[in-house]
Amino acid sequence: MTMQASLRQKDPIAPQLVAALRQAIIGMQLRPGEALSEKDIAGRFGVSRQPVREAFIKLAEAGLLQVLPSRGTYVMKISMREVANARFVREAVECAIARAAARLITPAGMGRLESLIQGQREAAGRDDYAGFATLDEAFHQRLAAIVDCDYAGRVVEAARAQTDRVRYLSLPGASPLPLLIAQHVAIVDAIAARDADAAETAMRMHLREILNALPRIALEHPDLFEDEAMPDHTRTLHSP
Repeated sequence: MTMQASLRQKDPIAPQLVAALRQAIIGMQLRPGEALSEKDIAGRFGVSRQPVREAFIKLAEAGLLQVLPSRGTYVMKISMREVANARFVREAVECAIARAAARLITPAGMGRLESLIQGQREAAGRDDYAGFATLDEAFHQRLAAIVDCDYAGRVVEAARAQTDRVRYLSLPGASPLPLLIAQHVAIVDAIAARDADAAETAMRMHLREILNALPRIALEHPDLFEDEAMPDHTRTLHSP
């Protein structure tokens, strides 16, 4: 396991640990089913065990860790059901964000979105999948910022805890980077045209891509998954 071990000592430690461990879980540096030790993590980051304990609790609340009293702490295996449910919530919120962005977009906002897409193209050219994943998250965060709805951004961030590990595993095979970039471009083009219907449709298609990739990923990595169940609402995947 390799993780960034430098923290800003003047800032609260626990939130920094949450961010570092979350990224390690999403990037598969901490594998599903892996046991974690408060003592080991504290040693890696040069901190006491108390902020590590706080970080473990927050990550358990996000569904990324399982804390078993007297038995240990483990990285949660991926649940197909939870991934599908999280994507369902993201679709509801982010389609609304896309519609609002088509009404509220400014030239400066367009410039930021286009810059992020250019960065994604450059990451794809380098086969930098971790870098692309970071820019993908920034793209969705920027859309939420355009509509100035902090709560919507927090809901999306919480849902991403379940979907991002699958997204990372889907790169580059199940979800090729050019496909994802083209989907981002379609969203931005619709927003630029102030076409709310097209923006919503493009966002919906983009967010449903993960369900196309999910069955193949589960077959390729059965040891990382805890179930094979998909909720009923996924049956409407291709409905209008």
